[in-house]
Amino acid sequence: MHGGERKRPHPLREDRGPVRYGPPAPDPGLPVLPELAGVLAASAARTRPEPPGGGTILREAACAYWARRSLHCGPEDVAAAPGVQPLVFALIAAYGGDVIMPRPCPAGWMPQARLLGRPAYHVPTPAECGGIPDPYALLETVRRVRAEGGRPRLLLISVADDPTATLAPPELVREACEAAVTEGLHIVSDETWRDTLHRPHDTVVLSPAEMCPDDVTVVSDLAGALTPSAWPVAVARFPATARAAAGRARVLDILTALGALVAEPVARAAAHALREPEAVTARIRQAAGLQAEVASAAHRAVLTAGALARPPQAGRHLYADLGPLRPRLAARGVTDSLELEEYLTERLGAPAPGGHRFGDELGALRARLSTGPLLGSTPEQQMESLTAVEPLKLPHVARALSIFAAALDELR
Repeated sequence: MHGGERKRPHPLREDRGPVRYGPPAPDPGLPVLPELAGVLAASAARTRPEPPGGGTILREAACAYWARRSLHCGPEDVAAAPGVQPLVFALIAAYGGDVIMPRPCPAGWMPQARLLGRPAYHVPTPAECGGIPDPYALLETVRRVRAEGGRPRLLLISVADDPTATLAPPELVREACEAAVTEGLHIVSDETWRDTLHRPHDTVVLSPAEMCPDDVTVVSDLAGALTPSAWPVAVARFPATARAAAGRARVLDILTALGALVAEPVARAAAHALREPEAVTARIRQAAGLQAEVASAAHRAVLTAGALARPPQAGRHLYADLGPLRPRLAARGVTDSLELEEYLTERLGAPAPGGHRFGDELGALRARLSTGPLLGSTPEQQMESLTAVEPLKLPHVARALSIFAAALDELR
């Protein structure tokens, strides 16, 4: 090159950073439940969308769902939207002020706050789990933000967490929620994954809404356990207070302005799933048991390779920290989570979004690894995985786990 001429930096690949290429929720890797497909098909001739916030049938079904979990409410306390993203977006917009969230956090939270022009602050999580902020760090962050002229108003948490696949212990949830309420924050509790516990009989889920009933709005994306992700619907349960009623009204205004309405056939299928007939609950139990076995095997592979990960307790993924393998990754040109995402996605043949998508530092070598792709590549293989007594011994599962382990073992 001529003197003074600089080499142009290599352009960033379009799919490595922009929000539109961000990761979807981990796919279950299972076929649609036939009973739900039948309900959707029977409603296919219905051409009108639900009213803003969902129709009465859907909202009443959501009330019954929450009542079985000791969270009682009326239809007037519920709002529905076509997916959790527009619902959380509307909540952030409705409550105003600055947003506090744990690090790491679900991939959609930070982009939504940015889109609204809201300052957002990450708080580290406790050593035991993800999804909630460390209570003392939360207090320190809120007071620092206020001292700098900020207006923290909203705390987003996920007790059963994406991306870490951990479940926050009830005592830590209580401490974090009490700290938030003391500082005047309203809490949005994303409980999408609460029905995907790997060992439901050994685990206690305590919703923040049980502890602080006047200060917590619960949201749930039905794609977590009840419906396919291709049928987007999510529901929110607001506290039974005048302030929350005003917040719900603002949320409905925002959903209306966005045109974020649930399609009526999807609403009918969602309402059926929320009533939890035996076919639905049986599928939830089977899927959770299968994901528990496959996730445990994937977790063992991560640890055997010398990487780190908390034991997955819910969902269909785990969050791996490949920091201990940094020298070997650097030798392959992988020095940050953007490059790690590309490296693992290529070798695993499945999305492996880097930690930067979840609010983690770019320099940290972390990624969310999904278990759905390990269950089979065809509906027939997936159903075989779901019904097998020993799914890890099925040839297609064993082969997928072998490829998964080999991609990590080459870094030892």
